[in-house]
Amino acid sequence: MIQDHVRELAAELGITVSPLRVSGDDPVLPSVFRVGTAAAIAVGAATAAVAALRGDGSEAAVDVREAAVAFRDERHLRIDGVAVDMWAPLSGDYRTADGWVRLHCNFDHHRDAALAALALPAGADTDAVAGACAGRGAVDIEEAVTAAGGCAAAMRDRAGWRRHPQSRAVAASPLVRLTRIAGPDGGEMRDGAAVRGGARPEGGTETQAETRAETRAETRAERRAGARDGSGVGDGSGARNRGERALEGVRVLDLTRVLSGPYATRVLASYGARVLRVGAGHLPEVPGAVIGSAFGKRSCHLDLRTREGRAGLRALVAGADVFVQSYRPGALEALGFGHRELAGIRPGIVCVDISAYGRQGPWAGRRGFDSLVQMACGIAHEGGDGSRPCPLPAQVLDHATGYLAAFGAVAALIRRSAEGGSWRVELSLARTAHWLDGLGRVDGAATPEPDVTDLLQETESVFGRLTGLRPPGTVGGRSPYWSSPPPRQGEHPPAWW
Repeated sequence: MIQDHVRELAAELGITVSPLRVSGDDPVLPSVFRVGTAAAIAVGAATAAVAALRGDGSEAAVDVREAAVAFRDERHLRIDGVAVDMWAPLSGDYRTADGWVRLHCNFDHHRDAALAALALPAGADTDAVAGACAGRGAVDIEEAVTAAGGCAAAMRDRAGWRRHPQSRAVAASPLVRLTRIAGPDGGEMRDGAAVRGGARPEGGTETQAETRAETRAETRAERRAGARDGSGVGDGSGARNRGERALEGVRVLDLTRVLSGPYATRVLASYGARVLRVGAGHLPEVPGAVIGSAFGKRSCHLDLRTREGRAGLRALVAGADVFVQSYRPGALEALGFGHRELAGIRPGIVCVDISAYGRQGPWAGRRGFDSLVQMACGIAHEGGDGSRPCPLPAQVLDHATGYLAAFGAVAALIRRSAEGGSWRVELSLARTAHWLDGLGRVDGAATPEPDVTDLLQETESVFGRLTGLRPPGTVGGRSPYWSSPPPRQGEHPPAWW
């Protein structure tokens, strides 16, 4: 079953992956959803694609228990023996007049938006939030918080979500969309036909015309710089210094936060890719999430609100193979870093775009996180039998989307090596939820917690001694690994190495 799913995913993306050996079976974690199966498919797809990229006939392997436990990675992270708290005090599920709503308040500006929408003062506590929610409808709160710039989701049952227009938009899209980015005319190739135009991006600090003028003025110099440093701009090879690890020499820019995007790039790092995370001092972060997802990466800061920051990012793009981003749809486009602009700066680039609810439908631009998507899509309702929310036993949507994004990136590198061109990979948490729902159910609600002792490893870092899970899967009998511990945010210069 798992091998069949992996082969089907590969066929949909136009590649053939290496043989995959699977051990173990569901249930692994306490849930009626096939969490272990989903984990094994996502991890197995990425692993088999990496093995195919190696091109030496290596067999890929995945263990269902190891994959499922890896989806709880953040729960097992310890810094000098102390667990890391991933949630802010106001984040949580609240009973409403007609059901339940979840508020996501891990970022201060999302917390402030939720309080404003609930007509509560700054500094209000959970009791005050609970009281404000109790007198209002769940969808009313969801819409008010969203309109204020925050993040919330009303608990819907499965049938209610399927009636929602966003559900229909999500269901109509593939789990992993891989398309070729066409040339200078901006047309995008789908099934051999050019599709032109697209939605006009909103927001940003300057006009698209000004940004494009900057890009045109600097792109040629950046390409020359990329050629001098050996980045192979435009050659489509992606193999600068390919060694025993399949992704050695592949350069990845990581413009993602919490959590699927950082997990995707961490997977690529575990197979030897050079991953440079681009953050900024003014952007909010969840410290524990940043540390746990930064193994094997470097970290720099660039303020994309400034001309200098944008020029710095363009210089990095000119030497990159893969660009992974999880900004709200339209945000990077407004700054001159949409997929067509990126392909213009670096012909041959692979652009990986991760969103909460997809890029079509009424919620296309809506902020979202794993826990919110579980509420909106009926997963939390089913897990709690409708009486109260009960989430999955892991951040399954984040982890599965992350591994599937890594799979999509490697598939695009395979296609690029064979066909040339620039490529775009698109995924969303809501589409992953739809896929998980379609895998069926298992009698696993009473499954005991698995022992993970044999899967733990320890690493010395600038933060202290880190204890966590090793990455799952093997290629040719060898396990992936991270060649460096997590760095401090912004520790490195914005340059390739």
